[in-house]
Amino acid sequence: MSSSPDTVAREVRRRRTFAIISHPDAGKSTMTEALALHARMISEAGAVHGKAGRKATVSDWMEMEKARGISVSSTALQFNYTRTEAQPDTEPTVINLVDTPGHADFSEDTYRVLTAVDAAVMLIDAAKGLEPQTLKLFQVCRHRGIPVITVVNKWDRPGQTPLELIDEIAERIGLVPTPLYVPVGIAGDFRGLYDRRSGRYIKFSRTAGGAKIAPEELLDAHTAANVEGEAWTAAREESELLSEMGQDHDQELFLAGETSPMIFTSAMLNFGVRQLLDALVELAPAPAGRTAVDGTVRAVTDPFSAVVFKVQAGMDSSHRDRLAYMRIVSGEFERGMVVTHAQTGRPFATKYAQAVFGRDRSTVDTAYPGDVVGLVNATALAPGDTLYNEPPIEYPPIGSFAPEHFATLRARTAGKYKQFRKAMDQLESEGVVQVLRNGTRGDASPVLAAVGPMQFEVVTARMLAEFTVETDLEPLGYSLARRTDEASSAELDRQRGVEVFTRTDGALLALFSDKWRLQYIEKEHPDVTLEPLVAAAD
Repeated sequence: MSSSPDTVAREVRRRRTFAIISHPDAGKSTMTEALALHARMISEAGAVHGKAGRKATVSDWMEMEKARGISVSSTALQFNYTRTEAQPDTEPTVINLVDTPGHADFSEDTYRVLTAVDAAVMLIDAAKGLEPQTLKLFQVCRHRGIPVITVVNKWDRPGQTPLELIDEIAERIGLVPTPLYVPVGIAGDFRGLYDRRSGRYIKFSRTAGGAKIAPEELLDAHTAANVEGEAWTAAREESELLSEMGQDHDQELFLAGETSPMIFTSAMLNFGVRQLLDALVELAPAPAGRTAVDGTVRAVTDPFSAVVFKVQAGMDSSHRDRLAYMRIVSGEFERGMVVTHAQTGRPFATKYAQAVFGRDRSTVDTAYPGDVVGLVNATALAPGDTLYNEPPIEYPPIGSFAPEHFATLRARTAGKYKQFRKAMDQLESEGVVQVLRNGTRGDASPVLAAVGPMQFEVVTARMLAEFTVETDLEPLGYSLARRTDEASSAELDRQRGVEVFTRTDGALLALFSDKWRLQYIEKEHPDVTLEPLVAAAD
Protein backbone atom coordinates (compact mmCIF):
# COMPACT_ATOMS: atom_id res chain seq x y z
CA MET A 1 0.00 0.00 0.00
CA SER A 2 1.38 3.40 -0.99
CA SER A 3 2.34 5.94 1.66
CA SER A 4 0.22 9.00 2.32
CA PRO A 5 1.12 12.37 0.75
CA ASP A 6 2.29 13.52 4.21
CA THR A 7 4.75 10.63 4.40
CA VAL A 8 6.02 11.35 0.89
CA ALA A 9 6.44 15.04 1.76
CA ARG A 10 8.45 14.14 4.89
CA GLU A 11 10.71 11.81 2.90
CA VAL A 12 11.24 14.47 0.24
CA ARG A 13 12.32 17.05 2.83
CA ARG A 14 15.22 14.85 3.94
CA ARG A 15 16.57 14.17 0.46
CA ARG A 16 19.37 15.92 -1.41
CA THR A 17 20.19 14.94 -4.99
CA PHE A 18 23.24 16.48 -6.61
CA ALA A 19 26.01 15.96 -9.15
CA ILE A 20 29.69 16.80 -9.06
CA ILE A 21 30.90 18.63 -12.17
CA SER A 22 34.49 19.46 -13.00
CA HIS A 23 37.28 19.52 -15.53
CA PRO A 24 39.34 16.30 -15.82
CA ASP A 25 41.90 15.87 -13.02
CA ALA A 26 40.17 18.23 -10.60
CA GLY A 27 39.74 15.27 -8.24
CA LYS A 28 36.07 14.49 -8.82
CA SER A 29 36.16 10.72 -8.34
CA THR A 30 38.45 11.13 -5.31
CA MET A 31 35.96 13.60 -3.84
CA THR A 32 33.10 11.17 -4.49
CA GLU A 33 34.89 8.53 -2.46
CA ALA A 34 35.80 11.00 0.27
CA LEU A 35 32.12 11.88 0.66
CA ALA A 36 31.21 8.18 0.88
CA LEU A 37 33.98 7.69 3.44
CA HIS A 38 32.62 10.47 5.66
CA ALA A 39 29.15 8.95 5.39
CA ARG A 40 30.67 5.66 6.66
CA MET A 41 29.67 3.85 3.46
CA ILE A 42 33.24 2.67 2.93
CA SER A 43 35.96 2.15 5.53
CA GLU A 44 38.88 3.30 3.40
CA ALA A 45 39.22 5.59 0.41
CA GLY A 46 39.90 3.65 -2.79
CA ALA A 47 41.95 6.23 -4.64
CA VAL A 48 45.65 5.63 -4.10
CA HIS A 49 47.53 7.87 -6.50
CA GLY A 50 50.70 6.76 -8.19
CA LYS A 51 51.05 4.36 -11.11
CA ALA A 52 52.15 1.39 -9.06
CA GLY A 53 49.39 -0.33 -7.12
CA ARG A 54 46.81 2.35 -7.74
CA LYS A 55 43.34 1.23 -6.73
CA ALA A 56 40.25 2.19 -8.71
CA THR A 57 37.68 4.36 -7.03
CA VAL A 58 34.32 2.90 -6.12
CA SER A 59 32.58 5.03 -8.73
CA ASP A 60 34.94 4.10 -11.61
CA TRP A 61 34.26 0.50 -12.62
CA MET A 62 34.89 0.21 -16.38
CA GLU A 63 38.28 -1.28 -17.32
CA MET A 64 38.95 1.79 -19.45
CA GLU A 65 38.36 4.04 -16.43
CA LYS A 66 40.67 2.01 -14.21
CA ALA A 67 43.42 1.99 -16.83
CA ARG A 68 43.30 5.73 -17.51
CA GLY A 69 42.29 7.01 -14.08
CA ILE A 70 39.39 9.02 -15.53
CA SER A 71 35.60 8.75 -15.40
CA VAL A 72 33.91 8.08 -18.74
CA SER A 73 30.43 7.13 -17.50
CA SER A 74 28.05 8.35 -14.85
CA THR A 75 27.33 6.33 -11.72
CA ALA A 76 24.96 6.82 -8.81
CA LEU A 77 25.69 6.52 -5.09
CA GLN A 78 23.11 6.73 -2.31
CA PHE A 79 23.88 6.97 1.40
CA ASN A 80 22.53 8.40 4.66
CA TYR A 81 24.30 11.23 6.44
CA THR A 82 23.61 13.06 9.70
CA ARG A 83 25.18 16.44 10.30
CA THR A 84 27.66 16.53 13.15
CA GLU A 85 25.77 19.26 15.01
CA ALA A 86 22.30 17.79 14.43
CA GLN A 87 20.02 16.96 17.36
CA PRO A 88 20.19 13.33 18.57
CA ASP A 89 16.69 12.49 17.28
CA THR A 90 17.25 14.06 13.82
CA GLU A 91 16.53 11.73 10.91
CA PRO A 92 19.53 11.26 8.62
CA THR A 93 19.53 12.98 5.23
CA VAL A 94 19.38 10.69 2.22
CA ILE A 95 22.15 11.74 -0.17
CA ASN A 96 21.80 10.85 -3.84
CA LEU A 97 25.15 11.63 -5.46
CA VAL A 98 25.37 11.18 -9.21
CA ASP A 99 28.97 11.06 -10.34
CA THR A 100 29.60 12.33 -13.86
CA PRO A 101 32.28 11.93 -16.54
CA GLY A 102 34.91 14.62 -16.26
CA HIS A 103 36.25 14.35 -19.78
CA ALA A 104 34.86 16.82 -22.34
CA ASP A 105 34.24 14.00 -24.82
CA PHE A 106 31.42 12.81 -22.55
CA SER A 107 29.61 16.12 -22.12
CA GLU A 108 26.39 14.57 -23.38
CA ASP A 109 26.35 12.01 -20.56
CA THR A 110 26.96 14.77 -18.02
CA TYR A 111 24.16 16.84 -19.54
CA ARG A 112 21.75 13.92 -19.04
CA VAL A 113 22.79 13.64 -15.40
CA LEU A 114 22.17 17.35 -14.84
CA THR A 115 18.53 16.83 -15.87
CA ALA A 116 18.16 14.52 -12.85
CA VAL A 117 19.64 16.57 -9.97
CA ASP A 118 18.56 19.50 -7.81
CA ALA A 119 22.01 20.98 -7.12
CA ALA A 120 25.59 20.74 -8.35
CA VAL A 121 29.01 20.84 -6.75
CA MET A 122 31.45 22.66 -9.06
CA LEU A 123 34.90 21.28 -8.30
CA ILE A 124 37.86 23.52 -9.15
CA ASP A 125 41.58 22.76 -8.98
CA ALA A 126 43.24 25.29 -6.65
CA ALA A 127 46.17 25.73 -9.02
CA LYS A 128 44.32 25.77 -12.35
CA GLY A 129 41.16 27.67 -11.45
CA LEU A 130 38.29 27.64 -13.92
CA GLU A 131 38.91 25.46 -16.97
CA PRO A 132 36.98 25.15 -20.26
CA GLN A 133 34.99 22.02 -19.36
CA THR A 134 34.00 23.51 -16.00
CA LEU A 135 32.71 26.62 -17.75
CA LYS A 136 30.64 24.57 -20.20
CA LEU A 137 29.03 22.53 -17.44
CA PHE A 138 28.32 25.60 -15.37
CA GLN A 139 26.46 27.09 -18.32
CA VAL A 140 24.27 23.98 -18.43
CA CYS A 141 23.55 24.41 -14.70
CA ARG A 142 22.65 28.06 -15.24
CA HIS A 143 20.37 27.19 -18.15
CA ARG A 144 18.54 24.59 -16.05
CA GLY A 145 18.38 26.78 -12.94
CA ILE A 146 20.50 24.41 -10.84
CA PRO A 147 22.10 26.09 -7.78
CA VAL A 148 25.85 25.52 -7.51
CA ILE A 149 28.15 25.04 -4.53
CA THR A 150 31.78 25.84 -5.44
CA VAL A 151 34.50 23.61 -4.01
CA VAL A 152 38.16 24.54 -4.41
CA ASN A 153 39.99 21.22 -4.24
CA LYS A 154 43.68 20.28 -3.82
CA TRP A 155 44.36 23.07 -1.33
CA ASP A 156 47.15 20.86 0.01
CA ARG A 157 49.13 21.70 -3.15
CA PRO A 158 50.57 25.04 -4.33
CA GLY A 159 47.99 27.17 -6.08
CA GLN A 160 46.32 30.55 -6.34
CA THR A 161 45.20 32.67 -3.39
CA PRO A 162 41.56 32.51 -2.21
CA LEU A 163 40.86 36.04 -3.40
CA GLU A 164 42.35 35.35 -6.84
CA LEU A 165 40.07 32.34 -7.28
CA ILE A 166 37.04 34.27 -6.02
CA ASP A 167 37.72 37.12 -8.45
CA GLU A 168 38.22 34.72 -11.37
CA ILE A 169 34.87 33.02 -10.77
CA ALA A 170 33.03 36.31 -10.38
CA GLU A 171 34.59 37.79 -13.54
CA ARG A 172 34.38 34.79 -15.86
CA ILE A 173 30.98 33.32 -15.06
CA GLY A 174 29.18 36.11 -13.22
CA LEU A 175 28.53 33.95 -10.17
CA VAL A 176 29.37 35.66 -6.87
CA PRO A 177 31.26 33.26 -4.54
CA THR A 178 30.30 33.51 -0.86
CA PRO A 179 32.86 31.44 1.07
CA LEU A 180 31.43 29.64 4.09
CA TYR A 181 34.99 28.99 5.26
CA VAL A 182 38.36 30.59 4.58
CA PRO A 183 41.41 28.31 4.50
CA VAL A 184 44.00 28.77 7.22
CA GLY A 185 47.36 28.37 5.51
CA ILE A 186 48.18 29.15 1.90
CA ALA A 187 47.65 26.63 -0.91
CA GLY A 188 50.19 23.89 -0.27
CA ASP A 189 50.11 24.48 3.51
CA PHE A 190 46.52 23.51 4.36
CA ARG A 191 46.11 23.60 8.14
CA GLY A 192 42.38 24.05 8.63
CA LEU A 193 39.32 26.19 7.99
CA TYR A 194 38.07 29.40 9.56
CA ASP A 195 34.29 29.07 9.93
CA ARG A 196 33.06 32.52 8.92
CA ARG A 197 29.64 32.07 10.53
CA SER A 198 30.71 30.76 13.94
CA GLY A 199 34.15 32.40 14.12
CA ARG A 200 35.73 29.11 15.19
CA TYR A 201 38.72 27.27 13.78
CA ILE A 202 38.57 23.71 12.45
CA LYS A 203 42.10 22.29 12.60
CA PHE A 204 42.81 19.15 10.53
CA SER A 205 45.33 16.36 11.13
CA ARG A 206 46.64 14.10 8.39
CA THR A 207 46.14 10.35 8.23
CA ALA A 208 48.39 7.85 6.46
CA GLY A 209 47.84 8.29 2.72
CA GLY A 210 44.56 10.11 3.35
CA ALA A 211 42.81 6.74 3.54
CA LYS A 212 40.88 7.51 6.72
CA ILE A 213 38.71 10.40 7.89
CA ALA A 214 40.96 13.26 8.95
CA PRO A 215 40.66 14.07 12.67
CA GLU A 216 39.31 17.53 13.44
CA GLU A 217 39.95 19.80 16.39
CA LEU A 218 37.57 22.70 17.06
CA LEU A 219 39.29 25.76 18.54
CA ASP A 220 38.01 29.16 19.60
CA ALA A 221 39.45 32.31 18.01
CA HIS A 222 41.86 33.08 20.87
CA THR A 223 43.36 29.57 20.88
CA ALA A 224 43.52 29.52 17.07
CA ALA A 225 45.49 32.79 17.06
CA ASN A 226 48.04 31.29 19.47
CA VAL A 227 48.35 28.06 17.50
CA GLU A 228 48.46 29.40 13.92
CA GLY A 229 49.72 32.98 14.31
CA GLU A 230 49.94 34.91 11.05
CA ALA A 231 48.06 32.24 9.05
CA TRP A 232 45.03 32.71 11.33
CA THR A 233 45.27 36.49 11.15
CA ALA A 234 45.41 36.38 7.34
CA ALA A 235 42.31 34.18 7.19
CA ARG A 236 40.39 36.53 9.50
CA GLU A 237 41.39 39.56 7.44
CA GLU A 238 40.30 37.89 4.19
CA SER A 239 36.94 37.05 5.77
CA GLU A 240 36.43 40.64 6.91
CA LEU A 241 37.26 41.90 3.41
CA LEU A 242 34.71 39.51 1.90
CA SER A 243 32.04 40.76 4.31
CA GLU A 244 32.79 44.36 3.38
CA MET A 245 32.28 43.37 -0.28
CA GLY A 246 28.90 41.80 0.55
CA GLN A 247 30.11 38.23 -0.06
CA ASP A 248 28.36 36.55 2.86
CA HIS A 249 25.99 33.66 2.23
CA ASP A 250 22.40 34.53 1.35
CA GLN A 251 20.13 31.50 0.84
CA GLU A 252 17.69 33.25 -1.48
CA LEU A 253 20.44 34.50 -3.77
CA PHE A 254 22.02 31.04 -3.80
CA LEU A 255 18.78 29.31 -4.82
CA ALA A 256 18.24 32.01 -7.45
CA GLY A 257 21.59 31.12 -9.03
CA GLU A 258 23.21 34.48 -8.29
CA THR A 259 25.69 33.39 -5.61
CA SER A 260 27.58 30.23 -4.78
CA PRO A 261 28.63 29.04 -1.30
CA MET A 262 32.34 28.22 -1.42
CA ILE A 263 34.43 25.65 0.47
CA PHE A 264 38.15 24.87 0.33
CA THR A 265 39.09 21.18 0.50
CA SER A 266 41.61 18.47 -0.10
CA ALA A 267 39.75 15.34 -1.15
CA MET A 268 43.00 13.40 -1.10
CA LEU A 269 43.61 14.24 2.57
CA ASN A 270 39.88 14.27 3.47
CA PHE A 271 40.14 17.89 4.63
CA GLY A 272 36.94 19.94 4.34
CA VAL A 273 34.84 17.00 3.17
CA ARG A 274 32.56 16.94 6.22
CA GLN A 275 32.01 20.65 5.80
CA LEU A 276 30.89 20.06 2.21
CA LEU A 277 28.42 17.37 3.29
CA ASP A 278 27.05 19.63 6.02
CA ALA A 279 26.61 22.45 3.49
CA LEU A 280 24.74 20.17 1.10
CA VAL A 281 22.34 19.07 3.84
CA GLU A 282 21.81 22.61 5.13
CA LEU A 283 21.72 24.61 1.89
CA ALA A 284 20.94 22.43 -1.15
CA PRO A 285 17.25 22.34 -2.11
CA ALA A 286 15.05 19.32 -1.55
CA PRO A 287 13.39 17.75 -4.61
CA ALA A 288 10.58 19.80 -6.19
CA GLY A 289 7.86 19.22 -8.77
CA ARG A 290 8.61 19.11 -12.48
CA THR A 291 6.92 20.65 -15.53
CA ALA A 292 5.49 18.24 -18.11
CA VAL A 293 5.38 18.57 -21.89
CA ASP A 294 1.88 20.06 -21.70
CA GLY A 295 2.98 22.73 -19.19
CA THR A 296 1.38 21.18 -16.11
CA VAL A 297 3.47 20.66 -12.98
CA ARG A 298 3.60 17.29 -11.21
CA ALA A 299 3.98 17.96 -7.48
CA VAL A 300 6.26 15.64 -5.50
CA THR A 301 3.25 14.35 -3.52
CA ASP A 302 1.29 13.46 -6.68
CA PRO A 303 1.12 9.84 -7.92
CA PHE A 304 4.33 8.15 -9.00
CA SER A 305 6.30 9.41 -11.98
CA ALA A 306 9.96 9.20 -12.96
CA VAL A 307 12.39 10.16 -15.73
CA VAL A 308 15.03 7.83 -17.18
CA PHE A 309 18.26 9.80 -17.56
CA LYS A 310 20.85 7.11 -18.15
CA VAL A 311 20.99 3.58 -19.53
CA GLN A 312 24.07 1.47 -18.86
CA ALA A 313 24.96 -2.11 -19.72
CA GLY A 314 27.99 -4.25 -19.00
CA MET A 315 28.25 -3.33 -15.30
CA ASP A 316 28.19 -7.03 -14.39
CA SER A 317 30.68 -8.98 -16.48
CA SER A 318 28.91 -12.29 -15.73
CA HIS A 319 25.55 -11.03 -17.02
CA ARG A 320 24.86 -8.91 -20.07
CA ASP A 321 22.19 -6.99 -18.23
CA ARG A 322 21.01 -3.49 -18.88
CA LEU A 323 20.40 -0.98 -16.11
CA ALA A 324 18.19 2.08 -16.62
CA TYR A 325 18.71 4.84 -14.06
CA MET A 326 15.50 6.68 -13.25
CA ARG A 327 15.11 9.80 -11.13
CA ILE A 328 11.86 9.63 -9.19
CA VAL A 329 9.94 12.88 -9.68
CA SER A 330 6.75 12.30 -7.72
CA GLY A 331 5.02 9.85 -5.41
CA GLU A 332 6.31 6.69 -3.80
CA PHE A 333 8.00 3.95 -5.77
CA GLU A 334 7.34 0.37 -4.68
CA ARG A 335 9.27 -2.50 -6.20
CA GLY A 336 7.01 -4.69 -8.28
CA MET A 337 4.54 -1.96 -9.14
CA VAL A 338 3.37 -1.91 -12.75
CA VAL A 339 3.68 1.55 -14.28
CA THR A 340 3.10 2.96 -17.75
CA HIS A 341 5.86 3.79 -20.22
CA ALA A 342 4.74 7.15 -21.63
CA GLN A 343 6.56 6.80 -24.95
CA THR A 344 4.82 3.52 -25.89
CA GLY A 345 1.75 3.53 -23.65
CA ARG A 346 2.65 0.00 -22.57
CA PRO A 347 2.77 -1.34 -19.01
CA PHE A 348 6.20 -1.74 -17.44
CA ALA A 349 6.91 -4.07 -14.50
CA THR A 350 9.46 -2.97 -11.90
CA LYS A 351 10.19 -6.29 -10.21
CA TYR A 352 13.96 -5.92 -10.52
CA ALA A 353 14.66 -2.54 -8.95
CA GLN A 354 18.00 -1.81 -7.35
CA ALA A 355 19.87 0.84 -5.45
CA VAL A 356 23.32 1.35 -6.92
CA PHE A 357 26.57 2.06 -5.11
CA GLY A 358 29.22 2.22 -7.80
CA ARG A 359 29.20 -1.28 -9.28
CA ASP A 360 27.58 -2.86 -6.23
CA ARG A 361 23.83 -3.23 -6.08
CA SER A 362 21.13 -4.05 -3.56
CA THR A 363 17.41 -4.54 -3.98
CA VAL A 364 15.33 -1.48 -3.25
CA ASP A 365 11.73 -1.96 -2.10
CA THR A 366 10.66 1.68 -1.75
CA ALA A 367 11.98 5.01 -2.94
CA TYR A 368 10.85 8.63 -3.01
CA PRO A 369 11.26 11.78 -5.13
CA GLY A 370 14.92 12.63 -5.55
CA ASP A 371 16.05 9.01 -5.32
CA VAL A 372 17.83 7.31 -8.21
CA VAL A 373 16.73 3.72 -8.81
CA GLY A 374 18.17 1.24 -11.29
CA LEU A 375 15.76 -0.90 -13.29
CA VAL A 376 17.36 -4.13 -14.50
CA ASN A 377 16.95 -5.46 -18.05
CA ALA A 378 14.93 -2.42 -19.04
CA THR A 379 15.34 -3.03 -22.76
CA ALA A 380 12.40 -0.80 -23.69
CA LEU A 381 13.71 2.28 -21.90
CA ALA A 382 15.93 5.05 -23.27
CA PRO A 383 17.29 8.31 -21.82
CA GLY A 384 14.53 10.90 -21.54
CA ASP A 385 11.67 8.39 -21.21
CA THR A 386 8.88 8.90 -18.66
CA LEU A 387 7.30 6.28 -16.38
CA TYR A 388 4.12 7.03 -14.46
CA ASN A 389 1.07 5.88 -12.55
CA GLU A 390 -2.24 7.49 -13.43
CA PRO A 391 -2.92 10.25 -14.24
CA PRO A 392 -0.78 10.21 -17.42
CA ILE A 393 2.20 12.54 -17.74
CA GLU A 394 5.17 12.94 -20.04
CA TYR A 395 8.24 15.02 -19.26
CA PRO A 396 10.27 16.84 -21.94
CA PRO A 397 12.82 14.65 -23.77
CA ILE A 398 16.54 15.02 -23.19
CA GLY A 399 18.15 16.65 -26.20
CA SER A 400 21.20 15.39 -28.10
CA PHE A 401 24.33 17.46 -28.61
CA ALA A 402 25.66 18.41 -32.01
CA PRO A 403 28.26 15.77 -32.96
CA GLU A 404 31.65 16.91 -34.23
CA HIS A 405 33.37 13.58 -34.94
CA PHE A 406 32.20 10.88 -37.34
CA ALA A 407 33.43 7.39 -38.21
CA THR A 408 32.21 4.14 -39.74
CA LEU A 409 32.34 0.95 -37.71
CA ARG A 410 32.30 -2.61 -39.01
CA ALA A 411 32.93 -6.07 -37.63
CA ARG A 412 36.37 -7.39 -38.50
CA THR A 413 34.98 -10.83 -39.41
CA ALA A 414 31.72 -11.54 -41.24
CA GLY A 415 30.86 -14.37 -38.84
CA LYS A 416 30.42 -11.85 -36.04
CA TYR A 417 27.83 -9.74 -37.87
CA LYS A 418 24.90 -10.95 -35.74
CA GLN A 419 26.72 -10.07 -32.49
CA PHE A 420 27.81 -6.80 -34.06
CA ARG A 421 24.20 -5.80 -34.82
CA LYS A 422 23.07 -6.76 -31.31
CA ALA A 423 25.89 -4.78 -29.69
CA MET A 424 25.27 -1.79 -31.95
CA ASP A 425 21.57 -1.75 -31.04
CA GLN A 426 22.42 -1.87 -27.34
CA LEU A 427 25.05 0.87 -27.39
CA GLU A 428 22.82 3.02 -29.56
CA SER A 429 19.86 2.73 -27.16
CA GLU A 430 22.12 3.62 -24.23
CA GLY A 431 23.13 6.84 -25.93
CA VAL A 432 26.84 5.96 -25.90
CA VAL A 433 27.07 7.46 -29.39
CA GLN A 434 24.61 8.68 -31.97
CA VAL A 435 24.15 6.20 -34.83
CA LEU A 436 23.43 7.42 -38.35
CA ARG A 437 22.27 5.34 -41.31
CA ASN A 438 21.43 5.77 -44.97
CA GLY A 439 20.66 3.49 -47.87
CA THR A 440 24.09 3.86 -49.46
CA ARG A 441 26.16 2.60 -46.53
CA GLY A 442 23.75 -0.02 -45.15
CA ASP A 443 23.62 -1.59 -41.67
CA ALA A 444 26.93 -3.44 -41.93
CA SER A 445 28.94 -0.23 -41.49
CA PRO A 446 26.85 2.36 -39.63
CA VAL A 447 28.19 5.85 -39.08
CA LEU A 448 28.92 6.78 -35.48
CA ALA A 449 28.56 10.43 -34.48
CA ALA A 450 30.13 11.70 -31.26
CA VAL A 451 30.87 14.87 -29.34
CA GLY A 452 34.43 13.63 -28.70
CA PRO A 453 36.60 10.86 -30.18
CA MET A 454 36.97 9.02 -26.88
CA GLN A 455 33.34 7.95 -27.26
CA PHE A 456 34.53 5.82 -30.19
CA GLU A 457 37.08 4.17 -27.92
CA VAL A 458 34.33 3.25 -25.46
CA VAL A 459 32.31 1.67 -28.27
CA THR A 460 35.17 -0.46 -29.60
CA ALA A 461 36.29 -1.46 -26.09
CA ARG A 462 32.79 -2.54 -25.06
CA MET A 463 32.23 -4.33 -28.37
CA LEU A 464 35.23 -6.50 -27.59
CA ALA A 465 34.73 -6.91 -23.82
CA GLU A 466 30.98 -7.58 -23.79
CA PHE A 467 30.31 -9.14 -27.21
CA THR A 468 33.74 -10.50 -28.24
CA VAL A 469 33.47 -8.56 -31.49
CA GLU A 470 36.64 -7.07 -32.92
CA THR A 471 35.88 -3.99 -34.97
CA ASP A 472 37.52 -1.62 -37.42
CA LEU A 473 36.88 2.10 -37.02
CA GLU A 474 37.43 4.42 -39.98
CA PRO A 475 37.19 8.20 -39.41
CA LEU A 476 35.11 10.14 -41.90
CA GLY A 477 35.98 13.54 -43.31
CA TYR A 478 33.01 15.37 -41.81
CA SER A 479 33.12 17.94 -39.01
CA LEU A 480 29.67 19.56 -38.92
CA ALA A 481 26.07 18.36 -38.68
CA ARG A 482 22.84 20.22 -39.40
CA ARG A 483 19.23 19.12 -39.11
CA THR A 484 17.40 19.02 -42.44
CA ASP A 485 14.13 17.64 -43.91
CA GLU A 486 12.91 15.29 -46.65
CA ALA A 487 12.30 18.14 -49.08
CA SER A 488 15.93 19.29 -48.82
CA SER A 489 17.69 15.91 -48.64
CA ALA A 490 17.61 15.21 -52.41
CA GLU A 491 19.37 18.48 -53.22
CA LEU A 492 21.90 18.01 -50.42
CA ASP A 493 22.76 14.48 -51.58
CA ARG A 494 23.78 15.94 -54.94
CA GLN A 495 26.32 18.26 -53.35
CA ARG A 496 30.00 17.44 -53.00
CA GLY A 497 31.25 17.12 -49.39
CA VAL A 498 27.74 16.49 -48.03
CA GLU A 499 25.92 13.31 -46.97
CA VAL A 500 22.45 12.93 -45.44
CA PHE A 501 21.67 10.36 -42.74
CA THR A 502 18.76 9.33 -40.57
CA ARG A 503 19.39 9.29 -36.81
CA THR A 504 17.70 6.72 -34.57
CA ASP A 505 15.15 9.27 -33.33
CA GLY A 506 14.07 9.87 -36.94
CA ALA A 507 15.89 13.18 -37.37
CA LEU A 508 17.53 13.81 -40.73
CA LEU A 509 21.10 15.07 -40.36
CA ALA A 510 23.25 16.50 -43.12
CA LEU A 511 26.99 16.11 -42.57
CA PHE A 512 29.44 18.64 -44.02
CA SER A 513 33.16 18.36 -44.61
CA ASP A 514 33.85 21.82 -43.17
CA LYS A 515 32.24 25.18 -42.40
CA TRP A 516 33.17 26.60 -45.80
CA ARG A 517 31.23 23.86 -47.58
CA LEU A 518 28.26 24.60 -45.31
CA GLN A 519 28.49 28.34 -45.99
CA TYR A 520 28.70 27.74 -49.75
CA ILE A 521 25.57 25.59 -49.80
CA GLU A 522 23.67 28.03 -47.59
CA LYS A 523 24.54 30.78 -50.05
CA GLU A 524 23.86 28.86 -53.28
CA HIS A 525 20.74 27.05 -52.02
CA PRO A 526 18.96 29.41 -49.61
CA ASP A 527 15.75 27.35 -49.72
CA VAL A 528 17.41 24.25 -48.26
CA THR A 529 16.56 23.60 -44.61
CA LEU A 530 19.67 23.56 -42.41
CA GLU A 531 19.08 24.03 -38.68
CA PRO A 532 21.82 24.05 -36.01
CA LEU A 533 21.77 21.34 -33.36
CA VAL A 534 22.44 21.96 -29.67
CA ALA A 535 26.17 22.55 -29.15
CA ALA A 536 28.06 20.99 -26.25
CA ALA A 537 28.94 24.44 -24.94
CA ASP A 538 25.31 25.68 -24.90
